[in-house]
Amino acid sequence: MSTPVGSSARGNSLLDALPRRSRQALIQASEPVELAFGKPLCQPGEEIRHVYFPSTGYISLITPAGASESLEVGLVGHEGMFGITLLLDIKTSPLLGLVQGSGAAWRMPAGRFRRAAKEIVAFRRILHRYLYVLTAQLAQSAVCGRYHLLDARMARWMLMTHDRAVDDTFRLTHEFLAWMLGVRRAGVTEVAGRLQKQNLIGYHRGEVTVLDRTGLESASCPCYQAFNAMYKQHLGVDNTPKSRRSNEPRTVTHLMVK
Repeated sequence: MSTPVGSSARGNSLLDALPRRSRQALIQASEPVELAFGKPLCQPGEEIRHVYFPSTGYISLITPAGASESLEVGLVGHEGMFGITLLLDIKTSPLLGLVQGSGAAWRMPAGRFRRAAKEIVAFRRILHRYLYVLTAQLAQSAVCGRYHLLDARMARWMLMTHDRAVDDTFRLTHEFLAWMLGVRRAGVTEVAGRLQKQNLIGYHRGEVTVLDRTGLESASCPCYQAFNAMYKQHLGVDNTPKSRRSNEPRTVTHLMVK
C-alpha cells in the first residue's frame, strides 16, 4: 500500500509510538487519503464510518449549532485521531469533524478500528492516553473561551494551527475564525487586524502567515503551553517549531506501549 503524500517525514504520532509490528498491522488495515480543506468528515450525531489518523492534514472539532454560534473546541493533527468515541463503544460523533488543513491521513473503517483496539494491547493503551489528553483539551478550551481575551485566544489557536501546518502560511477563512473565537464573522476582522498591526501575523485573501512566532507565543494565553505540556507528558509528542519545520520526523517518545 502506498504512503500518504509527505508522511515519510511527517507521520502520525499515535501510530509512530507503537512497536513496529503493531504499527505495520494498523497501516495495512488503513488506506492513505488526502483530506480536502473544508470537507466535513462526520456530522454531529452521525454514525462514524471511518476514523482518521492525520499526518499533514488537520481537523477542527466544532460544536453543533444551537441557540448560539458554533464553536471550535478542539484540533486534531499529527498528534491524534478523529473518531475516538468508538473506543467507548459510542458509534456517533458529538461534534462536527471539519477539515481545517488539507493534507495526508490514514483512514481506517470503524469496524477494523474497534477490532484493532480490542486485539492490539499497545494500540489500546495509547488510545486511552490520547482520549485523556483530548478530554483535557476540550475542558481547557471551555475555560479559555470563558476567561481569556479574544486576542490571546486567537494567538493560542494560531500557534496550535502553526504546529500542525506544513508551512508558515496556511488557509484560514473568516468562517473558521468565527468558529474558533465564538464570535460573529463581523468581529473577526477586528481581532485579526490587531495581531497584524503588531506584525505577528499577515492575513490576506483567506491565508494567514505567521511572521513572529516568539511574539505570538508572548501574546497567547497560558493554555497553549498547557496543551503542549499535556501532549508531551502523556503522549511523548514534542510540538515545538523545530520539530515542525525540520525535515526529520517529529520527536515521539515511545511510551512502553507493548
